[in-house]
Amino acid sequence: MYYKRDLEHKIQDSLQNNPVTAIIGPRQCGKSTMVKHLLEKEKEKLYLDLERPSDLNKLEDPEWFLESQKEKLVCLDEIQRKPDLFSLIRSLVDQDRRPGRYLILGSASRDLLRQSSESLAGRISYKRLSPFLWSEISHHVSLETYLSRGGFPLSLLAGSDKISYEWRQDFISTFLERDLMQFSGFAPATMRRLWQMLAHMNGQTINYSSLSKSLGVSHTTIKNYVDLLEGTFMLVQIKPYTANTKKRLVKSPRIYLADTGLVNALLQLRDFDQAAGHPGFGALWETLVINNLVNHFPDLNFSFYRTNHGSEIDLVVSNANRKITIECKASLSPRLSKENYEAIKDIDPLKTFIVIPSTDSYYPLKRNIDVISLEALIQKMRNIF
Repeated sequence: MYYKRDLEHKIQDSLQNNPVTAIIGPRQCGKSTMVKHLLEKEKEKLYLDLERPSDLNKLEDPEWFLESQKEKLVCLDEIQRKPDLFSLIRSLVDQDRRPGRYLILGSASRDLLRQSSESLAGRISYKRLSPFLWSEISHHVSLETYLSRGGFPLSLLAGSDKISYEWRQDFISTFLERDLMQFSGFAPATMRRLWQMLAHMNGQTINYSSLSKSLGVSHTTIKNYVDLLEGTFMLVQIKPYTANTKKRLVKSPRIYLADTGLVNALLQLRDFDQAAGHPGFGALWETLVINNLVNHFPDLNFSFYRTNHGSEIDLVVSNANRKITIECKASLSPRLSKENYEAIKDIDPLKTFIVIPSTDSYYPLKRNIDVISLEALIQKMRNIF
C-alpha cells in the first residue's frame, strides 16, 4: 500500500517551474518510493539508481546518454555517488531551460548541497522529505506506535515491535559502517558512542567539553561529528532565542535526534511500554513534536528560550511578523510551571500552545494559552502564519 506524502504537491509544482528539482532527506525515509509513485503519471521518464551497477554503467558517457534522453524527465537517485554529474547537468540545463528536466535524489545533504550550489545555483529547487509525519500516517497507526517506532516507513509499518526494533538497529549499523564512510576522518566506533550519548541527552543543551572528555577526542572532533549527523538528517539543533537582550540567556543549542524510533533504539527501548517508563519520555514527546513542526514549516524560525535563572519554554516559533510559544507536555492533564509563565511574560507571544499526546484535544487553559493536540496545532499554525 502506498501512503500519500504531504510533499508531493510541492514537488509537482517545482517540476512545472524549475529545470532541476532536488529531493533530499535521510536514507530509507521514502524518497525513492514517493518518486516512483509520482513518475507513474509521467509519459516520458527515465529513472536511474546510481547505486545499481547496471544503471551506473549507462552513464559511462554521461553527456551522450543524457542528451539522448533530453525529451524525458530524468530522475537520478543517490546522485551524490556521482557528483561530477552536477556540472554536466548545469551545462545541459543552460542549453535548454525547460522545466521538469531533472529530478535528483540524495541522502547525503552536505555533498548534495555543496555540489549543487557550486553548479546549479538559480536552476534548482530543493525539497526535503522526512520520515513519515503524523499527518501522513495518523489514520493508519496509533500515536503510541508512532512515538515508539518513529517515522521511517520500514520501522513504523513493520509486522511487530520486534521486527521494527531489529530494523532500526540494522539501520544504525549500516548508516555508521557504510553511509558515513565516505566522509574522511570519521571513526564508526566513536560516532556510535557519541550517537548513544546524544540519545541520553536528547532535548538538552549540548556540552561539547563534557562530550570531548567522555569520548577522549577533541572538542573540534565532537563538533564536526555533530555537524555530520545534522548534515545527514540524523539530528536537529534548535538555537536559543536571542531577541530579549535584557535577560541572561543560555547560549548553547539544544540537540534533538531526528526520529523518535532511533532515540528508542539507541537507548535499547524495544516498545512503547519501555519508552513510557523511561526518564526521557518527556523529551521523546518533545522530539516528536519538534520534528513534525520543523518539517511542516521549514520557512519558520524555531528556537528555545531559557534564562540563567531557569525561566524557559520549549519553542519560540516566529517569522518576520508573528511569534508564538509552544510547550510540550507528555501528559493529558498538563500544567505550566512558574518558569514557563515567566518565559511567556518575557517573550510576549501572540499565543501559547501546550501540545499534548492526544489525537483530538483543544481547549483554553488561560487567556491566550490553549491545550492542543499535535494535529490541531499544525492547523492553527497554518492559520497564524
